[in-house]
Amino acid sequence: MKLKSVNPYTEEVNWAYDSFSIGECRARIGKSRAAFSVWGSMPVEERVKHFKTAAEILRENTDTYAEIITKEMGKPIRQSKSEVQKCARLCDYYAENAAGLLKDEVVDIGAEKSYVTFEPLGVIFGIMPWNFPFWQVFRFAVPAMCAGNVCVLKHASNVPRSALEVEKVFLEAGFLENAFNTLLIDSKTAIQILKEELVDGVSLTGSVGAGSKIGKLAGRGIKPLVLELGGSDPFIVLEDADIEKAAQAAVKSRFLNAGQSCIAAKRLIVVEDIVADFIEAFELRVQKLKLGDPMDEKTDIGPLAKKEFIESLEKILKDAKKKGAKPHVYGEEHKKGFFFRPTLIPAVSMDMEICRTEVFGPIAPVITVKDEDEAVEIANSTEYGLGAKIWSGDLDRVERLAKRIKSGSVSINGMIKSDPRLPFGGIKKSGVGRELSHYGLREFVNIKTVVVNR
Repeated sequence: MKLKSVNPYTEEVNWAYDSFSIGECRARIGKSRAAFSVWGSMPVEERVKHFKTAAEILRENTDTYAEIITKEMGKPIRQSKSEVQKCARLCDYYAENAAGLLKDEVVDIGAEKSYVTFEPLGVIFGIMPWNFPFWQVFRFAVPAMCAGNVCVLKHASNVPRSALEVEKVFLEAGFLENAFNTLLIDSKTAIQILKEELVDGVSLTGSVGAGSKIGKLAGRGIKPLVLELGGSDPFIVLEDADIEKAAQAAVKSRFLNAGQSCIAAKRLIVVEDIVADFIEAFELRVQKLKLGDPMDEKTDIGPLAKKEFIESLEKILKDAKKKGAKPHVYGEEHKKGFFFRPTLIPAVSMDMEICRTEVFGPIAPVITVKDEDEAVEIANSTEYGLGAKIWSGDLDRVERLAKRIKSGSVSINGMIKSDPRLPFGGIKKSGVGRELSHYGLREFVNIKTVVVNR
């Protein structure tokens, strides 16, 4: 089987690679396990030096890596460059902080000595998506490897070159060979790896369906796992919000990466007193977005990553129209490329599919509510709980509301952005576990208690 990388703008094949057999995977994972015996026993201070070098390599080659990202999944080149730079900052953070975060914790219980220590588990299997083909991998791998684990990666089948380039970054940075290993495989082979219990932990970013399947296999093998399964983030705008700033943030959050982001503002929930003003401000900004060639530095919205995504979004629009929606569509049509024009749907009703599912594309529904209580009720009404945004001029009020939102994170008067210093993850069907910060660093370790008595 071939893994093909197709340019979503030109619709031409970028690269094609032969996929690995399960036998090749067993051999590569075996090499990774052998590497773990060395890598995992290194002092953390030795391991983290390599992450500083990795950050330098990412910065030196930002343009090269960004071009690969854009060619493989259609992200505007400016955003691709930002993604690579963010990976470098992640490496910097753990290079500077991992040793302290993994330091033994002394707990006085009256014994001669008692402490908690953090020991790596072994081979961690990352199953990663295409929408942030560098960031998602680094976000998973860097904390796991800092803790002393080794990683094997099954990347999305449409971004094989990104997967191979990430592996090269670690090798060029002086990491132990096979401490990070890319497996060019399909989903069926990934399932087989888990069935054979070839790995010691699993981290998946993907759909609820994929998370349920992987979670079941990990549970059967009693393997630790982290699941980040997307979201339908509410973007709540209250009557005392700065409408201009809120609209600007909403446009950026909803249409970044052509709306293909788990933490995008997917449901705009606006109180009725200001909804007309908000929509007007929102539309003015959408009309300024440039839709087109993702390699053009001036482009704001590129094509979707795959052709089949267009059909999925059209079905959602058809459902909304059938139930009374009148979409506002912006930008020029393109005869070539997997484009879907940015769309606003004012006054959606809660029976529309767009209000119940995660919409992975540039469609922005506006839900009108009476007050903050109805806003919170609707915000919590989906099966997801990844992030939420709330806009208000009364900070005391909005912090009280934040406590009522069922999500892994809440941004007040801003956008949700993953940051290495803060834990990232969700509740409900948005997943389990946390990535980043010291929480993510300790997801794949044995938290061992040691008590010494005379």
